[in-house]
Amino acid sequence: MNFHLMAVTNGIEASWAAIEYAAWLAKNMHSHLSLLGIVEDNDADHPVEEMFGQAVALFNQEDIQHSLLVQNGQAEDSIVAFDRQQDDLLFVLGPLGRSPLKRLLAGRSFRQLMAEIKSPILFVPSRRLPVRKVLVCMGGLGYSVTAEHLGMQIAQTHAATVTLLTVIPPIEFDYPEARRMRAAPDTLLESDTLTGRYLRAGLQTAREMGVEALVKIRQGIVVEEILAEIKTGEYDLVCMGSTYSSHGLRQFFTPNVTAEVAEAMECPLLTARYHEEEN
Repeated sequence: MNFHLMAVTNGIEASWAAIEYAAWLAKNMHSHLSLLGIVEDNDADHPVEEMFGQAVALFNQEDIQHSLLVQNGQAEDSIVAFDRQQDDLLFVLGPLGRSPLKRLLAGRSFRQLMAEIKSPILFVPSRRLPVRKVLVCMGGLGYSVTAEHLGMQIAQTHAATVTLLTVIPPIEFDYPEARRMRAAPDTLLESDTLTGRYLRAGLQTAREMGVEALVKIRQGIVVEEILAEIKTGEYDLVCMGSTYSSHGLRQFFTPNVTAEVAEAMECPLLTARYHEEEN
């Protein structure tokens, strides 16, 4: 994994799962880990210093090379600033403890970060370790390629199995690729559709990395089908692309499936924008 791990906490208890997850990754991948502590205005309610103490004890216990960074201000702003300063980060973070009113007025932090930062995000609402089953959600437009490759690396390191999932959307999504997918769902993997080609490429990548992988195809409303697969498959990690990979207008009139899935589940989710060199 060619990324520098950066765990993020603003001191709230919910961020501990992300710190544990980042420590687990760093130990198993022999990587350096940075912990970014962000001191917000309400630090008295959940002091960063106390969280740092717990984290350092964990890092020392697991013999993890680490560094500590402290910033004052809003967590979202600090994360965006670090993202603009460095190109090889992978942010590991959990919920930031925003009140319902703040979410209503400003939107959820996860959506904001997806829109504003270029680095991959590993969102950890709960601890699911060790990683034994990885779900990679694949569309037909290449958005998921970078997230797929990162997920494969994690699976390779931890001997996890990978499921490549694609969802054939309902008839109201009437664009050429969807029509071609619906025309022959049973032979989608062998078809000359974009989705078929990406699925075959994913299986080839898995074979080259020595990762056990299979393909699963569902039909229906995309978000609902992904959530149903996560629930029934009992996955430890979900990997999804980002519509912000696109420089065109499509992202402005299609649902942000990744954000909707992340907000509705407790499983860790890895999302990354597509980078041309990955293909």
